[in-house]
Amino acid sequence: MAIVHPVILCGGVGTRLWPLSRKSYPKQFVPLVGETSLFQTCAQRMTGTDGTVDYAAPTILTNADFRFIVTEQLHEIGIDPGPVMIEPDGRNTAPAVLAAALYLAARDPDAILLVAPSDHVVPDAEAFRAAVATGVAAIEARGDLITFGITPDQPETGYGYLQLSARPDGSGAAVPLTRFVEKPDLETAQAMLADGSYLWNSGIFLFAARDILAAFEQHAPDLIPPVKAAVDQAQVDLGFLRLDPEAWDAAEEISIDYAVMERATNLSVVPFSAGWSDLGSWTAVRDLIGPDENGLATTGPVTAIDCRNTLLRAESDDQQLVGLGLENIVAVAMKDAVLVADMSRSQDVKLAVTALKAKGASQATALPVDFRPWGHFETLILANRFQVKRIVVKPGASLSLQSHHHRSEHWIVVEGTARVTVDDTVHLLAENQSVYIPLGAVHRMENPGKIDMVLIEVQTGSYLGEDDIIRYEDMYARGQGAKG
Repeated sequence: MAIVHPVILCGGVGTRLWPLSRKSYPKQFVPLVGETSLFQTCAQRMTGTDGTVDYAAPTILTNADFRFIVTEQLHEIGIDPGPVMIEPDGRNTAPAVLAAALYLAARDPDAILLVAPSDHVVPDAEAFRAAVATGVAAIEARGDLITFGITPDQPETGYGYLQLSARPDGSGAAVPLTRFVEKPDLETAQAMLADGSYLWNSGIFLFAARDILAAFEQHAPDLIPPVKAAVDQAQVDLGFLRLDPEAWDAAEEISIDYAVMERATNLSVVPFSAGWSDLGSWTAVRDLIGPDENGLATTGPVTAIDCRNTLLRAESDDQQLVGLGLENIVAVAMKDAVLVADMSRSQDVKLAVTALKAKGASQATALPVDFRPWGHFETLILANRFQVKRIVVKPGASLSLQSHHHRSEHWIVVEGTARVTVDDTVHLLAENQSVYIPLGAVHRMENPGKIDMVLIEVQTGSYLGEDDIIRYEDMYARGQGAKG
């Protein structure tokens, strides 16, 4: 039985689903449809065994800010990860795939890698695993590099295409690739749909470690020295594998398509027609939810009156989103930001993010809820010299031992029990009890209980930024800075 090593790429900070997806917590970690996140469903899709393929623990490529989110979300669905590799900064997909291939090849040169973005939707997991088994057979027979092509059902201009050497015969067998095609205009997309030998490029790949390394040596040899050095000099940090930043910085920022796949001659395509979406726009989300006979899709506390071809989505139970007489509209409401757009412009949401960044608006990149390894906090009020937060600390978790230069804090426990250190004194606080943290005091907050601990924090001072933290001890080894 073949063993396949999933390689999940989840370091992206996509903006096309703003305001729900932001740099601080992008769409792969959000339950856009159903109860699990896109990342979780991706991992679940590539687990277990089906009699032909046995899936190893997933190898994860992510960044430092998401490392604890990754492990927590996998733990929630009962999956133990393999190596979690921390990219010092995003260098696109080619260096990430090469790093995973070098790491796994050092342990098994014949290892088969299944490389997948973490933010795609494939509703039929069984059909996907069958397609993977087909690809494994092609690898074992011919040493092919495999990509998965999605059978198009419309002339889509937002995807790249794969031109096959022949029309798929319906058997699902791998077909040699003729060429990659960039995102087309509508007329070209219509012609390719009618031709029948063009499939959408899913960005999902399957290959043996030795074969992809040979392809890098032939087509992108300059990438190998810096990425190999980054892997060889990686440091283990609380179970994570931090790639060496200096070596990594020397690697070219380039996609796996441009670096290798578009130049390789041994690339075959496994056709897949059981449903797929990269959720690259709010229109795609509406289609996935399943609009009614009027083209209307709703999520959350929404009231729609005489609306057609419209998506209405509200993310907070404290609000009501009402659409009246809307047509061809996307409306997404969150506590701190609202998007209203013409459906035809849903691919252009990133323009809104760019405009907000230019204005210095925090909503461009940050959610009102900030997730940390110990739990999360939400800013309730932010004024000139004071801030009020709601802080949730998970059972057994602890914030760092820290102090602040510019602010004092007042903590009020509203749920659970808190163990609070202030300089040399330790307080055990129950619900409705409070403690004052003077400016400059060395302090720590812990949850010794078995349920979430919730407190209200009132900060006062001349500067209230998250980077006003000096850490002395931290069980998560985050270093200094806002998140470390």
